[in-house]
Amino acid sequence: MTGMDAAGTEAAALAGRIALVAAPTDQAAEALARLEAAYGNAALDDARIVVALGGDGLMLETQHRMLGRNLPVYGMNCGSVGFLMNDFRLDGLMERLAAAQAASLHPLHMRAYVGDGPPVEALAINEVSLLRETRQAAKIRIQVDGKERLSELICDGVLVSTPAGSTAYNLSAHGPIIPLGANLLPLTPISAFRPRRWRGALLPAEAEVVFDVLEHAKRPVAAVADYTEVRDVRRVEVRENRAVTLTMLFDPDHGLSERIIAEQFTV
Repeated sequence: MTGMDAAGTEAAALAGRIALVAAPTDQAAEALARLEAAYGNAALDDARIVVALGGDGLMLETQHRMLGRNLPVYGMNCGSVGFLMNDFRLDGLMERLAAAQAASLHPLHMRAYVGDGPPVEALAINEVSLLRETRQAAKIRIQVDGKERLSELICDGVLVSTPAGSTAYNLSAHGPIIPLGANLLPLTPISAFRPRRWRGALLPAEAEVVFDVLEHAKRPVAAVADYTEVRDVRRVEVRENRAVTLTMLFDPDHGLSERIIAEQFTV
């Protein structure tokens, strides 16, 4: 069987097995109606692939909904930010899905402690960030794999990012862009005051990072894993969760690895 025949067979097998989800915008709703009319809309329990219509926020939301199922998600940009999305086109969807390249990602696992209660746990596809809650700068101690690396970071905040999320908040905070498969996690300060010249670190993907909030009553800090926020944290533990795999699909000429590399040459 030739590659063209195999692609055609795969496209035929996807008929009736595509679930469509859309952001709550007029643009995404219009795209949803057009795709439903052309291809139908399967229930998530029957789907082989989810097509997400919106921006990067919808991709993250959809991936969180798919946690534990690892159902591939193919995004089409109907929003303002579409780094994780493919271009929107009505024609040839089945063929595009059959030819799409998969990018497998592992989320970060956050365990945030507030008071004496049990920790709040959440997964992050982009990053886990700690952010000051008031006008007072945060004071944070950083340990990596049980060894103290910074006794006191005075800052607006600090974050740990996945490679996929390294082009998001991490890049805005002047952190490095990490290619997929590099097995590295960027640790990036947000508006660091002291140590003034510290620009962050690149950590092995298997590293565990622990943040202890100093003077937490005077200088309260919130922890955010994607869009799960925990306020007034005292301690936050972060590590990659290799037991969970997320799959995003991209057109062959514009895969996620290529986008991450290209982003480093954007001027």
